[in-house]
Amino acid sequence: MHCKMNYPDVLLIFRKSHPNGNFSIEASFAAMLAEFSRVSGYNPTVLEAPHRSKGLWPRIQTALDVRRHRHQINHITGDVHFVTLALPRKGTILTVHDCGFMNHPKPLMRWLLWFFWLKLPMYRSEVVTAVSEATKQDLIKYTGCSPAKIRVIPTVIKTHFKANPRPFSALGVRILHIGTAPNKNLLRHIEALEGINCTLNIIGKLSEEVLAKLAKHRITYINEWNLSDDEVQAAYHECDMLLFASTLEGFGMPILEAQTVGRPVVTSNISSMPEVAGNAACLVDPYSVELIRAGVLRVIEDAEYRTNLINAGFENTQRFKAETVARAYAELYAELTDHTWSMAPQLAKNA
Repeated sequence: MHCKMNYPDVLLIFRKSHPNGNFSIEASFAAMLAEFSRVSGYNPTVLEAPHRSKGLWPRIQTALDVRRHRHQINHITGDVHFVTLALPRKGTILTVHDCGFMNHPKPLMRWLLWFFWLKLPMYRSEVVTAVSEATKQDLIKYTGCSPAKIRVIPTVIKTHFKANPRPFSALGVRILHIGTAPNKNLLRHIEALEGINCTLNIIGKLSEEVLAKLAKHRITYINEWNLSDDEVQAAYHECDMLLFASTLEGFGMPILEAQTVGRPVVTSNISSMPEVAGNAACLVDPYSVELIRAGVLRVIEDAEYRTNLINAGFENTQRFKAETVARAYAELYAELTDHTWSMAPQLAKNA
């Protein structure tokens, strides 16, 4: 029998979806919401921004629309940080996934992004959540915000990712690479793989520069993009390992996706990646082609090391389950409204 409690009204605010866009934010929160009511007793309202975040007037319209729908707790789930300017500071939560936009090459645009996506939104929020300790430290560095205002609550693994063991093909290794943005480090990865008997499966549209690099280093490759969730999962199932030695990540979800499926991971020893990978990945310097190559070869040639990484990966993913993250957000919502949430764990047991 459930105990009846009065929970605060919660509004989750999402950016406008894009047919060919990145859905990592939405996928993470969807996985959490699937468990949220059972674990916490909350039933949040979900609001998608009416306009895409492009241009001044559509953003003003989005902010005004969100203001009309505001609740007791208003949680901006990411990307549309400027919406905080139309909401009361009390009860507003901003989730920041990364600060990659602070690397924008144009100084004026970088300042505008800093002011309207970081400085003002963080000031206008009662609490800020960061998906990793690395992102939290970036926020402190860029804004001077008090560390006490920023809580680290990680991203959730998509629930449809499941363990899928398969024999490792040491001869003719299939290596998965996710993403083609500059921070994904594809050009160095290509150099590092020269001469290794492998097929590189690249998810993301390739530039002429990358195509020339693949030809120069004689890399056998497969290229796919605009994949469905099922197709992305199939790419993990068909690979032998993930190479994800990125130069910057707010979180690094492919690490966890590969670990969940049961694939060894080579990733970076900087940014958020060691934090997310735990002791369950081969960590390398992403700026060193030689060390990236050495990490890949170690995973290929050392069967015991490879097996240990896979087993540790399964254990590591337990930290990022939807139930764990749902509890963390429920505690935060309760804290901001002076509610007592001590009954929520009992609710979960009785579900």
